[in-house]
Amino acid sequence: MLTLSLLGSSAYAVLSLIDKLSSGTPLGSQSASINQSTAERPWLDVAQQLVGLTVALAPVALALYLLTLSSRRRGWQVIGLDARGGRRDTARALLLLAAIGVPGIAFYLLGRAIGITSAVVPTPETIAWWSIPLLVLSAVRAGLVEEVIGIGYLYTRLGELGWRPWTIILSAAVMRGSYHLYQGIGPFLGNVVMGIVFGWCYRRWGRVMPLVLAHTAIDVIVFLCYPLAVQWWPELLVPEPVGS
Repeated sequence: MLTLSLLGSSAYAVLSLIDKLSSGTPLGSQSASINQSTAERPWLDVAQQLVGLTVALAPVALALYLLTLSSRRRGWQVIGLDARGGRRDTARALLLLAAIGVPGIAFYLLGRAIGITSAVVPTPETIAWWSIPLLVLSAVRAGLVEEVIGIGYLYTRLGELGWRPWTIILSAAVMRGSYHLYQGIGPFLGNVVMGIVFGWCYRRWGRVMPLVLAHTAIDVIVFLCYPLAVQWWPELLVPEPVGS
């Protein structure tokens, strides 16, 4: 399961970081792009991105199915990926958004300032009307994949194997950081902290839905506000020219 999803991403991210560090160009002068257009023709670009999002969600469906097979309940009920939490889940998501989202963005800007983080470009070069729903769907995909598999499914399976709670939390947090290494050292550290906080909250609440909501909201804010943020802080968000 992990090899099909997050561990595979970790392997590519580690190789990407090795490439960046050995290129002779400082991390601060390099960039990492996500959510970019895949074709010049709009209809083909939208179709290809929708297919990519669908394929990326396949491991989530598989994880829920496997949890269902090993339990007397539906997989989404086992990890709390349902609407039963109502307003409580929403309130918890807002709490995580404030506790992780704002400091996370500040930590990213700090990493850019001291040169340990590549410039992450989370939006396509040309924004069209269809870019916004695709970016929102990309945020939903990230929230589901990382929280359902990286916390809900993984915590359940490792717990069944007898792992101690904090061993699970720290291991999953390091994995979360590892698949962000393509962005540099700063995002690795920031996502390890995020993984610890999210993991502790999951252990306490027993529900993954607040984590999915918070993660999705953080990504939506980052994706949609990036063009405006570039105008405010171009010296931090735009890669530094080599030799400057």
